[in-house]
Amino acid sequence: MTNPADTIDIPADDDRAIAYPTPLLRIDTVSKRFGTHVAADELSLDIREGEFFALLGPSGCGKTTLLRMLAGFETPDSGRIELNGEDIAAVPPHQRPVNMMFQNYALFPHLSVRDNIGFGLKNAGLTRIGIDARVADMISLVKLNGLEQRKPHQLSGGQKQRVALARALARHPKLLLLDEPLAALDKKLREETQTELIRLQRQLGLTFVIVTHDQDEAMSMADRIGVMHGGRLQQLATPRQLYEAPASRWVAEFVGDINLVEGEIRLQDGHRLTVEGKGTGTLFATMPAEPVDGLAICIAIRPEKIRLSRRGLAAGLNHSGGMNSIEGLVDEVDYLGGRSVYRLKLDHGATLRVALANTTRLDVDAYGIGERVTAWFTPDDCVVLPR
Repeated sequence: MTNPADTIDIPADDDRAIAYPTPLLRIDTVSKRFGTHVAADELSLDIREGEFFALLGPSGCGKTTLLRMLAGFETPDSGRIELNGEDIAAVPPHQRPVNMMFQNYALFPHLSVRDNIGFGLKNAGLTRIGIDARVADMISLVKLNGLEQRKPHQLSGGQKQRVALARALARHPKLLLLDEPLAALDKKLREETQTELIRLQRQLGLTFVIVTHDQDEAMSMADRIGVMHGGRLQQLATPRQLYEAPASRWVAEFVGDINLVEGEIRLQDGHRLTVEGKGTGTLFATMPAEPVDGLAICIAIRPEKIRLSRRGLAAGLNHSGGMNSIEGLVDEVDYLGGRSVYRLKLDHGATLRVALANTTRLDVDAYGIGERVTAWFTPDDCVVLPR
């Protein structure tokens, strides 16, 4: 069986495009049902050794169920879960070289930091001296020195998170599973912890699998992302591929902010498509690598790919030359600090969202509500998808 992960092309300019060896973990046509709800529907996926992998999807898509099957807390109804070539689907959790860090951290309130981290090492066959040495290594690794005797109620949210991480790493698992590990942290601490997790993963060379519904979290941390919906894998790609080349309309709508324009192909000239867009008029797009069937399509355009002008297009950039340009009025403006998002009401009736960086401290270059503007973007900025 050929898995999509084996054939995916990784762009050379993606600095996370690392050549991985044979997959450490192979999920082969795994299915799991809870009554009438399908949590995993013949799902297949390879995860490589040393990879930071993210499972991304909306609530109820099956990503946490899949994580629990990898940990051994749920058993597949069918299919295989292979770790280093061995089927572990029926292996109890405590006998797997796999550990899981839970969303609520699951720390023992009556135990100190040291004892929380060391819990379970005795069952792993370590001596007291070995346990003390391992715990000391973990405390140093996650930078908890000086907090060894504190109880969980004496720790901040970030410190609790590091205790839970140290405990998960203490048994030296081949695979570390993280279930929404940063959900309880504030924005600043979450960003700091993301950086720390990446550092630890690279330092230890372990395989991390994180489940999250936070797209920014997945994009910033993962080497590859698997997007799930309805128990199925919708797309498997690097963060750059996922954002710039979504495989379907659903993925395009789910990942990031995007404009979707339905239309029909009127003309194909080499790699150039002329499309009559609903509510936009004529648009030019570049033919996708895998042409869509039929004339009815959907064009996806990221808001940050669009530029605005009060004076029309710059010299040499005009509609007849193949550049997309659309007239309209500014209907709404959202100031978001580093960028502003403009909602345009186009002359042909559609709406368009445009995201522009705020490059000056004052609003001298901003566009106001009711102002007439030209929106322009290139054919290469248009992602052509089946409708």
